[in-house]
Amino acid sequence: MRKFFRHLPMKLWLLLLGLVAFAFFSNDFGLVDIQKTAIILAAGVDKTEEGFALTAQIAVPKGSDRTTGGTSSVEIRAEGKTVSDCVTAIFTETGWVPKLVFCNLIVLGENAVKEDAVAYLNYFLRNDYMPDSCLLAACAGEAGELISSVSAIDDASSLAIEKLFSDAAVKSGRVVTVTLKDFAIGYYGVSKSGYLPFVRMTGQRGGQNDSAAPPAGGVAEEKEQKVYSAEETALFSEGRMVGLLSPEETLAFNLLKGKVFAGTFGAEEQGEPVTLTVVKNDGHVSLKKGPTAELSLSVTVRLCCRGVTAPVEDVAADKVTEEIVKNARETLQGYCEKLFTTCKACGCDVFFLKRALYRSSLKEYAAEKEDFLGRLEPVFKTEVRSMR
Repeated sequence: MRKFFRHLPMKLWLLLLGLVAFAFFSNDFGLVDIQKTAIILAAGVDKTEEGFALTAQIAVPKGSDRTTGGTSSVEIRAEGKTVSDCVTAIFTETGWVPKLVFCNLIVLGENAVKEDAVAYLNYFLRNDYMPDSCLLAACAGEAGELISSVSAIDDASSLAIEKLFSDAAVKSGRVVTVTLKDFAIGYYGVSKSGYLPFVRMTGQRGGQNDSAAPPAGGVAEEKEQKVYSAEETALFSEGRMVGLLSPEETLAFNLLKGKVFAGTFGAEEQGEPVTLTVVKNDGHVSLKKGPTAELSLSVTVRLCCRGVTAPVEDVAADKVTEEIVKNARETLQGYCEKLFTTCKACGCDVFFLKRALYRSSLKEYAAEKEDFLGRLEPVFKTEVRSMR
């Protein structure tokens, strides 16, 4: 037998190798055919009278040439008594097997988060193929409407919304980002608190995709395209949305976490507006005896622009005056004070100080846990420096 194989011609060896490779790569090994698979890019979950509504945005490949390439999508809505029932309905009604392994965004509708957000996330938390890094957000109105909207800046609404949570957006301090895993840890921990970016959409007319092709003998129908924002932050206590941080409070929250680089905020000089850029940010919130929350914030800034005409010497000097520094310090401390007041009033331990107490001393935690937030008092330390 060995002698036989040694005398086989090289062309025959190559032919046999090709047959083996073809048999290997043409076999699906029991996997679902890609043509029968629904790759879910994003999911929106809403409350209904019967239970749950799931709107899944499913990727649909476009053409391979330059003019038609890209990512397109279709949205499919299903209802059921559980989210799992909704997923099953998508399969039975379309024949596509829903796959969540590439799902990068889950949006919860306003009617869902005001009841119990975790009840609407139960299916995703249990799903073995759901990535823990999936972004989570709440939205105004229905999540299904948001997911099904037509984006003015991208092929799929989910891709446009995800851009709101890019690294650059986070460094600006204007938005917060939360993953499915992070939200679950906050909910099931002793603080029983959490937060989510709150997405709103507004109409945006104009652009090359603003109108649909006209029907025969008819007039083109305009499609209102949407743009999205997430500068507000939804606050949660025991899984229920209890408050909403303003854009200024969201900025303060990010500054206190030390996440801001190249973000901007407004101040004044002689009653005229100026905009400052944050070039360095240090922030920390710690728990002290009392109980007391110490909110420490330090930023280094430079002058970005003025709201009025300035002489060329001022533009060249780019100087941040003492008056601007003082006003900026008062402005940022005001944001921090509003942030703390809002969180305390709605009972959201947004900085997880109760968890910090639990981890540091079980004895102190047992003594302090009752009405912890109600008795918590703040101490603010705000420092603003000029880069020049």
